[in-house]
Amino acid sequence: MLNNAAQNSNYTASNINVLKGLEAVRKRPAMYIGDTTTRGLHHLVNEVVDNSIDEALGGFNDRVLISINKDGSVTVEDKGRGIPVDIHPVEKKSALEIVMTVLHAGGKFDKDSYKVSGGLHGVGVSVVNALSEWLKVEVYRDGKIYFQEYRKGIPQENVKEIGTTKNKTGTKVTFKPDGEIFKVTKFRFDTLAERMRELAYLNKEVMIKLRDEIENEEETFHYKGGLAEFVVYLDETRTPLHKPVYIEGEKENTPVEIAFEYSDSYSDNIHSYVNNINTHEGGTHLVGFKTALTRTLNAYAYKNKLIKENSKITLSGDDFREGLTAVISVKVMEPQFEGQTKTKLGNGEVKSIVETIVNEKLAEYLEEHPAIGKKIIEKCFRAAEAREAARKARDLVRRKNALDTMHLPGKLADCSINDPEHCEVYIVEGDSAGGSAKQGRDRRFQAILPLKGKILNVEKAKLNKILENNEIKAIIAAIGAGIGAEFYSEKARYGKIIIMTDADVDGSHIRTLLLTFFYRHMKELISEGKIFIAQPPLYKIKKGKEEIYAFDEEERDKVLKRFKGNGKAEEEFDDEGLPKGVTISRYKGLGEMNPEQLWDTTMNPETRIVLQVNLESAAAADKIFETLMGDAVEPRRAFIEKHAKYAKIDI
Repeated sequence: MLNNAAQNSNYTASNINVLKGLEAVRKRPAMYIGDTTTRGLHHLVNEVVDNSIDEALGGFNDRVLISINKDGSVTVEDKGRGIPVDIHPVEKKSALEIVMTVLHAGGKFDKDSYKVSGGLHGVGVSVVNALSEWLKVEVYRDGKIYFQEYRKGIPQENVKEIGTTKNKTGTKVTFKPDGEIFKVTKFRFDTLAERMRELAYLNKEVMIKLRDEIENEEETFHYKGGLAEFVVYLDETRTPLHKPVYIEGEKENTPVEIAFEYSDSYSDNIHSYVNNINTHEGGTHLVGFKTALTRTLNAYAYKNKLIKENSKITLSGDDFREGLTAVISVKVMEPQFEGQTKTKLGNGEVKSIVETIVNEKLAEYLEEHPAIGKKIIEKCFRAAEAREAARKARDLVRRKNALDTMHLPGKLADCSINDPEHCEVYIVEGDSAGGSAKQGRDRRFQAILPLKGKILNVEKAKLNKILENNEIKAIIAAIGAGIGAEFYSEKARYGKIIIMTDADVDGSHIRTLLLTFFYRHMKELISEGKIFIAQPPLYKIKKGKEEIYAFDEEERDKVLKRFKGNGKAEEEFDDEGLPKGVTISRYKGLGEMNPEQLWDTTMNPETRIVLQVNLESAAAADKIFETLMGDAVEPRRAFIEKHAKYAKIDI
């Protein structure tokens, strides 16, 4: 029986913690930036840059300079109006200090200051301040230069005037991430470049310059062609059928920009944005575009008799999207987001706005460019023929029970419980590793699906050919949620799909093939955070009865350093400075581990390391997959050469 009286006496006002100022951010940083890994680290820069881009959206800024400094800090400078520095009438502090230290404070809630904004919640720069070891801000405004410095979000002094300037306006923020918060504090040029490139395409009037003073790299992003150039960039490794179609219009104070083209690809690559925010899960603007595209192209095809009269094939929305690369960008004054990751636009009125603009503008374009219209319809008709072939192949597979969840693939060692939220499946490279994994797993919630060899490269194949691949059929059957247009993530039999391959070149290739398959045909699994990559150790360091596993060279060296010295006598060391009796084993394959080792290092949820595959930038992901897995050789060679410094050589 509960002793309420005793409990109440121990639970008083002193037990209530009030987190003041930015303390809450430092206490629970993941609530504000997603996580404290590399992803969250780079998100800090994006938050500051978003403020500069919002100035550009208002027509007040055309330049952003970002610098990774030699001391590990980052500087973001713009040519906007500069954050106001005068005293706030209610708070009785400089507006600059309020913006930098108070959550939900900023000009973005005032539509007179910002009509549209990417930073929706007003927490951006104050969160960056809270999670920085130090931050310095300079404001150039009204012919004067103002300055304030902070340590872990706390002002070190009042805002002060430090100089004058003739014509310069804008804001300059320099910050160094706090090593107590972030696991990694080193910024990567390429990671930042992905977002800066995207922003420059979406805002053609803005020049964004990124430089890395540590690695001595520099790149300028400025695309006067805007979305049309964006589409060309995305299709760089494909063969386009025509030049990009560009549509622009405004209705009910909602500007709409769209660019698209068709290529020889079999997949569709549609990327949608609202106020520069990548809406991974789509929304009403995407629905409006798809609806209008299908209706307009269908009407054009029948009006111009581009579909054979005796044809039994009817074009569907999927047919009109095969090989389509498109970018949709809308600017919405009061966007409402929903969905799994809050990146799905919910404003109902935007659907009809986009639909109306596309219907009108695309119909005009097709009438003026009949040759392009004919090419597009021919492409869509071939897609319809392939879709019909895929349907027949799918039906054949179903009749053979390969897609029937009542008849799971024989190689699958399933788990005993059937609650997807608590179940996970390991997709394992090879029968040897599969055997160890089956023996070492927890049979209650862990399933094992071993693969034989490499799966088909889906980037180069139509769906009917993909469905003929035995390994892919096994994956589809095991997950049990369908594929492509008929994929329903809520039917997935597992809450986690974990890819476990060897730490060598072949293992990396198989992992990339699997990720390409999931990205192209089960993308919801990635956007919902259900795809993971196992991280088996590379080394085992043993001394006597002590065994320590290291997941990379850096961790191995830390362990070896621990074995060095420790006050030991000199005769206990070998020529390389190690305690004698230390052995280092390098694992090249999962099959080299016995079941117990595989469980301890790679499969035990209490001790394992798994990397969650996320979709930070769908456009960047699409570009990488097409570059690595497509037909074009030169872009692939350039990509490999550029990223060679990050590669680990397998010997």
